Amino acid sequence: MSTENEGAAVPPAAEPRPESPTSPPPAAPPAGDGTTELPPVPQTPPTPAPAPAPNPSAAGEPDAAATHTATGVPLGAPAAGGAWYGGADAPPPYQAAAPWGAPVPPPRRGRAGGLVAAVLAAALVAGGIGGGIGYWAAQHSGDNSTTVSASGDPKTESRTPGSVADIASKALPSVVTIEAQGNNGEGGTGTGFVYDKQGHILTNNHVVASAADSGKLSVTFSDGKSYDAEVLGRAQGYDVAVIKLKNPSGAKLNPLPLGDSDKTAVGDATVAIGAPFGLSGTVTTGIVSAKKRPVASSDGGGSGQASYMSALQTDASINPGNSGGPLLNAQGAVIGINSAIQSAGTGGFGGQGQAGSIGLGFAIPINQAKGVAEQLIKERTPIYPVISATVNMKDSGGGARIAPSAGGGAPSVTPGGPADKAGLKPGDVITKLDDTLIDSGPTLISEIWTHKPGDKVTVTYVRDGKTATTEIVLGERRGDN
Repeated sequence: MSTENEGAAVPPAAEPRPESPTSPPPAAPPAGDGTTELPPVPQTPPTPAPAPAPNPSAAGEPDAAATHTATGVPLGAPAAGGAWYGGADAPPPYQAAAPWGAPVPPPRRGRAGGLVAAVLAAALVAGGIGGGIGYWAAQHSGDNSTTVSASGDPKTESRTPGSVADIASKALPSVVTIEAQGNNGEGGTGTGFVYDKQGHILTNNHVVASAADSGKLSVTFSDGKSYDAEVLGRAQGYDVAVIKLKNPSGAKLNPLPLGDSDKTAVGDATVAIGAPFGLSGTVTTGIVSAKKRPVASSDGGGSGQASYMSALQTDASINPGNSGGPLLNAQGAVIGINSAIQSAGTGGFGGQGQAGSIGLGFAIPINQAKGVAEQLIKERTPIYPVISATVNMKDSGGGARIAPSAGGGAPSVTPGGPADKAGLKPGDVITKLDDTLIDSGPTLISEIWTHKPGDKVTVTYVRDGKTATTEIVLGERRGDN
């Protein structure tokens, strides 16, 4: 597999780990557990089943062994880019006297991860209690109807600055639901968010790929207003795309502030917004579960094309339809683009036979996505850093081995290319890129693509049982072909 292209069979990439003298890195999962993009959600959301009648006696999340892209509907990167969170030209951050995710004084609230579950449980409990109250009133109120009103709570009526509710209320108007349809009728629904005031929307490539060639794109804001859009540029390898409103007149284009994904820490609070299974404006919460998680994902369509990312992992619920939506931090700034999930199986919601969340979601770090978006706005085509060597994409656990030859009998190390100039040869096994351990071809690509052409990296490799290091100045490849 070349570092400049994707292979037909992509095994799941393993997480890069700091070098440890006592424990070797575990092997990557078998190829059968490869990651795949979330399937698009059907453009017409399924009709919810009628709720069961209240029961007076009743007291009263999910992953992909394959990585699935979180596109909305059946599944199948911006003029001047958005300003950095905290930068001179950035929109003001969502100021919080007591940011969500940080220790706060009363009012007391449960841990973030339990918010959604708590709401669902409350609905069930309310049903059971409601039945009991209705029975009591009938027995003790005679012919008069009695209702009970909750007393006003100023602490909930005026949401705490920095709370999840506060973050959501400010971000939702800038999050859009995208419907894509190709000339063959195929398409799906995903999510995107406002990148700048010129009408650029940032999303995943796999969300809009079906409409890229003379297809139809529409964008719907939280106020229900829809606008026609077009694909400005897309990067299949990075899984980033930029689309633009054809006529943004009247649209409320308030760019989301961009955070610094490099400064996130494991355990930081996260908020995900999207349209899972077509349910626009859905907000879920969690934490940053891991950083620099190597992920190779495909859309499951057998195209042989894959996307690679050194991802942020989150346990915020992400499902088909969330693809392209923002992953926010506790200040309401974007730290990633929700793109893929690890799923335990298929089936579930609405009988669509699609994978669902098991708490293993992956997002493209915004620092990388922002650079790609600026490329696409300016050049209309992606630019990838490369070492110009073909590596085996199926081996895992021992490193990334340079193949004996490339496709069609071409040399696996391009003469005069970066790898050749650094002295690498077919059969060499790359085990480290700078300080990141490399256990497979997909992991190597994921790490290379976090850099830029012209960057100098240190490569550790094994040849004939001996370990050596060399420096490589990354070259570039333009476009996805």
